[in-house]
Amino acid sequence: MSIVLMSDPRVAAIPVSDNGEPLADVRSGGELLLDDSRSDPAYAFAHLRSGVLDRLLQAQLLLPEGLRLLVVEGFRPPALQQRYFEEYAAELRAAHGDWPPEELRSQASRYVSPPEIAPHSAGAAVDLTLVDADGTELDMGTRVNASPEESGGRCYTLADGLSHEARLHRATLSRALTAAGLVNYPTEWWHWSFGDRYWALMTGKPEALYGPASGT
Repeated sequence: MSIVLMSDPRVAAIPVSDNGEPLADVRSGGELLLDDSRSDPAYAFAHLRSGVLDRLLQAQLLLPEGLRLLVVEGFRPPALQQRYFEEYAAELRAAHGDWPPEELRSQASRYVSPPEIAPHSAGAAVDLTLVDADGTELDMGTRVNASPEESGGRCYTLADGLSHEARLHRATLSRALTAAGLVNYPTEWWHWSFGDRYWALMTGKPEALYGPASGT
């Protein structure tokens, strides 16, 4: 089965009818754990659209006893998304100088979404993993945000070469989040979204619920 990348024209073609949901703080209520390694003064990364946050809380209730979600990054300001995309594209350009612009954009989108359609900048996407009752991260096969180059492709959700334990943990995460209505980006096991253009395309919805968010 082929993977639909964020750079696919069908993603950008999805219309957006923003429903106006505000960004909500994942720390409110205390149910979800937050990895503050990406901390910024405004804690922008700790925010998601309220509808996405509600679904994460549902997903956590579906996990086996003793497991919890650990949120790594939610909302990403558009300027930061632009910087991430340009930096990764520059790395690929340096390594593959013969790639035409379309190939470069496509390959970059395996790891960083093109800024104009980025789910993170809509507050619709979350990077997350699983932890046990002690707060220790489970073995998921790679670290969160491991690039395809760094991980040898094991960042892909259904990658070959994973340990039995890592495969089980990914399946556990997937079952809970899928049941709560989120969709995974198949090149990144940790990236899940709801309400954005990619979600709309993958679920057959006529339009996205969330466009770029204005920040906190």
